[in-house]
Amino acid sequence: MTPENPEMIKMQGPVCPIPLQHTDSILIGHGSGGQMTRSLIQNIFQSRIGNHILSEGNDAARIDLGKHSNQIAVSTDSHVVSPLFYPGGDIGRLSICGTVNDVAMLGAKPAFLTAGFIIEEGFSLKSLERIIDSMAEACKEADVKIVAGDTKVVEKGSADGLFINTTGFGVISNNRQIGGQFAQPGDAVLISGTLGDHGIAIVQARGNLGFQSQIQSDVAPLNHMIGELLGEIPQVHVLRDPTRGGLATTLKEIACQSQVSIILEEETIPIKPDVRIACEMLGFDPLYMANEGKVIIILPKIFVDQALKVLRNSPYGVNAMRIGEVFNEDPGQVILKTAFGTSRLLDMLSGEILPRIC
Repeated sequence: MTPENPEMIKMQGPVCPIPLQHTDSILIGHGSGGQMTRSLIQNIFQSRIGNHILSEGNDAARIDLGKHSNQIAVSTDSHVVSPLFYPGGDIGRLSICGTVNDVAMLGAKPAFLTAGFIIEEGFSLKSLERIIDSMAEACKEADVKIVAGDTKVVEKGSADGLFINTTGFGVISNNRQIGGQFAQPGDAVLISGTLGDHGIAIVQARGNLGFQSQIQSDVAPLNHMIGELLGEIPQVHVLRDPTRGGLATTLKEIACQSQVSIILEEETIPIKPDVRIACEMLGFDPLYMANEGKVIIILPKIFVDQALKVLRNSPYGVNAMRIGEVFNEDPGQVILKTAFGTSRLLDMLSGEILPRIC
């Protein structure tokens, strides 16, 4: 796979700089996971509290405990999804799976979580019990434990029911180096399953779909599937879950981190028919829709068949596909080879498609 006319899609200037947005206040787009989020992180947070660990830009931090110790992965995530319950999941399951997956994206084995709850006065105890039960079930499935927590209650009208923050910890095997900065030219790009399921499930739960469907969120803990994959193929270079901003934004981030280009084949990207129809009706691009149970895998292409076999043996990887390849030329670009034989440049999500998706 090569660009039809690489000269037509050259990047300008340094690899992936994101200037500060000219605004005096936070906008909803700053939570999109796209360009505005990246601008906020680079120009406000990184410029003031950044360090060499934070600047790696992955979904979890890699902490080296010393010469004779393993590395650990640490990740934190706040969950503000609306509504709290939706087809295929709820804020409780999401809070566990989202953090477990972020820790697993460094090749770590997630083990322990903390959980913080901000609860609005008047929130239903029955709903809270249901959410905590869901968290317990997800912990059991992922084989992790919540070992510390915090609860705050705010006045009625000061929050929207319930917000949950979770922090996860996991152990990374010695000498394992997996991250968005390690993609290599010649690597293949895989996705573990269909795209956009979570985003459309949320739209459906909000009553904005306009028709009934069987679409359910894909929210799931992926750590066991990833553990099986790394047990078979330790040579994996990159793991990343395409959550906010979807596949396109996530691959753009990886291309920038590794200073490579990525070319995708549109016809190989798995999308359920109902999701595709819903996106067409609503004017959404499924490549930018949020996912909560999918992983991007980038690895040497000699391992593609073996990796797909491992993934498809998991209930969360049955629709795994090879969707692209990594190249040297024009670092920071992500190019989609369309079904019509044309090429389309994919950038980070601009603005916000669906606020409070996770």
